[in-house]
Amino acid sequence: MPDLILIVKAVVLGLVEGLTEFLPVSSTGHLILAGEALKFEGRFAALFDVVIQAGAMLAVVWIYRARFFKVASTLHRDAGSRKFMLLLIVAFVPAAVVGLLGHGFIKERLFNSQVVAASLIAGGVVMLIVERLRLKEKVFDVDNMNWKDALRIGLFQCFSLVPGVSRSGATIIGGMLGGLDRKTAAEFSFFLAVPTLTAAALYDLYKNWSVLTMENSLLILIGLVSSFIFGLLAVATLIRLLVQVGFTPFAFYRIILGAIILWAV
Repeated sequence: MPDLILIVKAVVLGLVEGLTEFLPVSSTGHLILAGEALKFEGRFAALFDVVIQAGAMLAVVWIYRARFFKVASTLHRDAGSRKFMLLLIVAFVPAAVVGLLGHGFIKERLFNSQVVAASLIAGGVVMLIVERLRLKEKVFDVDNMNWKDALRIGLFQCFSLVPGVSRSGATIIGGMLGGLDRKTAAEFSFFLAVPTLTAAALYDLYKNWSVLTMENSLLILIGLVSSFIFGLLAVATLIRLLVQVGFTPFAFYRIILGAIILWAV
């Protein structure tokens, strides 16, 4: 049984993951910063940070359970369900390939506060620029997307392999630049999180199986539950926030936080 301090750290990190996974502020970047602040670092901590993302993924599955159940149960006979699955596969593949090939380099060279800070600032500037573009919206529902829309979003997801970029921010912006309205881009970003975060968690478990103990496994379970609970809150509020206020508040938050980190280090 892990001690109380480790349990509290697992809950806090699950909270950070759940709240930031679907906000355009970078959950990985915040987990790295939180881990440094809590002195929760090392090989197991890196595994923990990736695996608890599955808790946030489960929040998406729960909220959109009716849609996922329909797709799963009608895949063999419904063209719309097969198209939805194809869109997810097309969008998933680019980051999966890049992540698989660059896994070692990314973990060893990019998982640090300096990279996070620079990515936060750069991403914030990009968001401010996107907010000032007059983008033409032509796709207002995920069902009206085509494979080119999915591929564009998948390519943008590759940027999120750099800590601090934000998977949700990159994919939503990629969708908007391709003509998706904010709501549709955000929803598809949520759906894409399911295969992406599941694959990342399983791959890291496979690569780091030797560091797992009964105590460590319990900490991961605690982090998963915490991430799931707070992920529910984030998913439920993000679309409303994006429609009402856009990226601007998140952009300034990113730039200010990145500047503070650079100043501190």
